[in-house]
Amino acid sequence: MATLNSAALSSAILHCPRRHYSLAGLTASPVLACRSTSSSFSGMSLQLPHLKWTQVRANPQMPRTIKMMARPAIQFIQGTDELTIPDVRLTKSRDGTNGVATFIFDQPSVFDSSSELGDITGFFMIDEEGVLQSVDVSAKFVNGKPSRIEAKYIMRSPQAWDRFMRFMERYSEANGLQFVKN
Repeated sequence: MATLNSAALSSAILHCPRRHYSLAGLTASPVLACRSTSSSFSGMSLQLPHLKWTQVRANPQMPRTIKMMARPAIQFIQGTDELTIPDVRLTKSRDGTNGVATFIFDQPSVFDSSSELGDITGFFMIDEEGVLQSVDVSAKFVNGKPSRIEAKYIMRSPQAWDRFMRFMERYSEANGLQFVKN
């Protein structure tokens, strides 16, 4: 059984320069760059492929990619999330090649802010994979006031159905919805 004397290793680390190194976006502390000559490790050494280490420099002009996990949302006006949770009805053809999702929003919050933010431009379902959209949106009026929005999203392939179901899983998890089969 091999042992490692931590006192010998820590004393060697104290004499190493304090630089950070990077390999494909990963940073490593100087422990990987320094060796201890007084270690009591008596195991077998490993031969690793030669890795090229580069020093990380703060460069404000260097492009950086940041992937953010978007909270699943539904929007009627781009940039404004709909706060009302819809009733969703799904239909699918017998052969599974296409389907329709019907969303019914009773008293949606978009009616409160549409005068300030603009007109309803479509139906947008946004998550970390991207945006699903439809222009099949209709409003129902009662006594001259908007009371309900009905939006339909049509899926014309099994891939579109799968993508929609991934969105709905994320959206339902984020909003506490559950699936009820009729």
